[in-house]
Amino acid sequence: MKVTKMFSPLLFIAAVLFSGTASAYDPGMTEEVCKKPQFRDFNLPVYQEPEKTEVPPESTLSFMVSPWAKPDTIKLTAKNQNLEFTVESNSSFHRVKAKLPAAFNGQYVRINVTAKAELGCYDKNGWLIKIADK
Repeated sequence: MKVTKMFSPLLFIAAVLFSGTASAYDPGMTEEVCKKPQFRDFNLPVYQEPEKTEVPPESTLSFMVSPWAKPDTIKLTAKNQNLEFTVESNSSFHRVKAKLPAAFNGQYVRINVTAKAELGCYDKNGWLIKIADK
């Protein structure tokens, strides 16, 4: 009877320690978390009320994309048309540059960008601008 009283608390402690160790392992924790691409430093003034700021016709736009984005997945559109652009990359960021087409002069234009990260997730962003008439 004495042996069972002493053995019982040891079994309880072992069970608690074992169950705590077993629940601490999570196979999902070994997977990397995908960081979405980030877009920043858009150089043109975004259209807002009451300022109603306009950008000059055929302006050059630029912005930066985080370095973990794959530069070959960047897509730039305006009014549902693909824009031609260049990408300059270094270890800190990708700089995207494009020229606004003359066809957009005098119009409101939404510039949209999408990009995929190295691990596959993606993000998008956009800016509304008003282009002045020539």
